[in-house]
Amino acid sequence: MKKLWPFLFLAILIYSCQPEAAPADPDAYPARTPNGINVVVEIPAGTNIKIEYQKNSQRFEADQRDGKDRQIDFLPYPGNYGFIPSTQMDKAAGGDGDPLDVLLLCAALPTGTVVEARPIGALQLMDEGELDTKVIAIPTDATLQTITPEDFTDFSIHYDGARHIIETWFLYYDGLGTNTFEGWLDESKTLALIAHYEQ
Repeated sequence: MKKLWPFLFLAILIYSCQPEAAPADPDAYPARTPNGINVVVEIPAGTNIKIEYQKNSQRFEADQRDGKDRQIDFLPYPGNYGFIPSTQMDKAAGGDGDPLDVLLLCAALPTGTVVEARPIGALQLMDEGELDTKVIAIPTDATLQTITPEDFTDFSIHYDGARHIIETWFLYYDGLGTNTFEGWLDESKTLALIAHYEQ
């Protein structure tokens, strides 16, 4: 037994130094972090297969339309599309019953990636009578950033072309007249909205 003590001590030391395992369910992450929010990536930037996280199976799967994987018949996603975990847009309050959607502006990230991000605004749309909000965010990690707006005003002034592209893309990606434009929220109103829908 004495010969085993060094090995047991080493095993305990190694185990105690391991980082905490990530939740198996990405939706188990908290919505907010010390520096912003968590974003779960479903659809990598530059792709057009509509992938959604299925909470029941805890898997990322292609959305189905007419028995086939749903492919966006438009330009590819202009950013990484996903959701803020531990949020839900309440149907009783006019939402769609899903977590808050996010467009994360940076280079393509794999499906299932969880990234800390900073909201810089939100695009509000109506989709078949339901409020559909798209939070716009950038990673807090400077090595992942492709644009560097400080807030919504900065985004609107220095990246106005990107803002218009995002607005136009979401208005037309699912067919003409499907979505209607309701307006933009600045970063402070976006953070308040996230807090409102936090579970």
